[in-house]
Amino acid sequence: MMKERTKLLWIVGVFAAAYYVPWSHPLIRQSGLEAFLMFQEYAREHVLTCLVPAFFIAGAIAVFVSQASVLKYFGAQAGKILSYSVASVSGTILAVCSCTVLPLFAGIYTRGAGIGPATAFLYSGPAINVLAITLTAKILGWQLGLARAVGAVIFAVVTGLLMALIFRKDDAARAAGQIYVPDSGAKERTLLQDTLYILTMVLILVFAAFAKPAPGSTGLWPAVFAAKWYITIFLLIILGFMLKAWFTMDECKSWVESTWGFMKLIFPLLAGGVLVAGFMLGRPGHPALIPEYWIQSLLGGNSIWANLIASLAGALMYFATLTEVPILQGLLGAGMGHGPALALLLAGPALSLPNMLVISGVMGVKKTATFCGIIVIMSTIAGMMYGAFIV
Repeated sequence: MMKERTKLLWIVGVFAAAYYVPWSHPLIRQSGLEAFLMFQEYAREHVLTCLVPAFFIAGAIAVFVSQASVLKYFGAQAGKILSYSVASVSGTILAVCSCTVLPLFAGIYTRGAGIGPATAFLYSGPAINVLAITLTAKILGWQLGLARAVGAVIFAVVTGLLMALIFRKDDAARAAGQIYVPDSGAKERTLLQDTLYILTMVLILVFAAFAKPAPGSTGLWPAVFAAKWYITIFLLIILGFMLKAWFTMDECKSWVESTWGFMKLIFPLLAGGVLVAGFMLGRPGHPALIPEYWIQSLLGGNSIWANLIASLAGALMYFATLTEVPILQGLLGAGMGHGPALALLLAGPALSLPNMLVISGVMGVKKTATFCGIIVIMSTIAGMMYGAFIV
């Protein structure tokens, strides 16, 4: 009954938008165009290289990683030092955005990971990106780069601990209802083989999504970018050999079915969120329904409101990996304060409107609102503290 009611609400909503929205107005027309241009940009630059590998990793976690293993390292009863240490630094190897991390989060959460370690991973995946932090330090100054790196690690741990504390009863109920069912008909593999299999897919994600370095960059990053597709193809060949040698046909079929399940759950919400974000905020440098100068005019100085607005704007806007740096460069040049800049850096990469829609479908609206609220509040406080010390 609830599903049919939801379908009815969607039909009514689409009809109302088609009937009442003044699409002939130049601003509305421009905003609608920006929504689809952002969706096209996302489809071209992120779906094949970021989301598809992430979906396959999530499917592999759901099928091949035992629930007992997830609970051992990420479960509600797991040792906090180990689980939060692993979760909070995961972004150093995953150069992903706030949307690409979603299938990975859904994979470990549905396998029984505690809400604390799972949300620490959800935040750290896009926030603790070595390349993004390096680019921040180089373009926006080492102080902002250092503050972003330290703040992101602290945020991941604190967010996870607060979520675990607030929803400790829910975690206890989930742990009480978990049943371990041994796999049947599967090939016997060693822990090393399973680790190499998952690691190979993670490396495929890392290299396929490797962002283009800033113009004039020298050293390791440009060399890796130039060779990214050769490395990715080599890793795909290795993955093919692993699948043929270590997995049965039934296991591969289960893996694909699990991957498809995550795609059906996540992609429609993600696509809708990208369209809404594009309609409201537009792409960087392209006006939409909410003018950019409104945001810029509200972000000067280091008041609590400037930092709060920066946190909220960062939480709602979608930032592809590394794009937050040039956006902030322009905003700082237009008079944005350094405190709000850090607040946006800490809230923006880890959250977005598409991200919120998807995680609400995975862990519920209440947990999602709490998770987002914690990050916005902490980003505001961190921005004020940083702005007070940086003149």
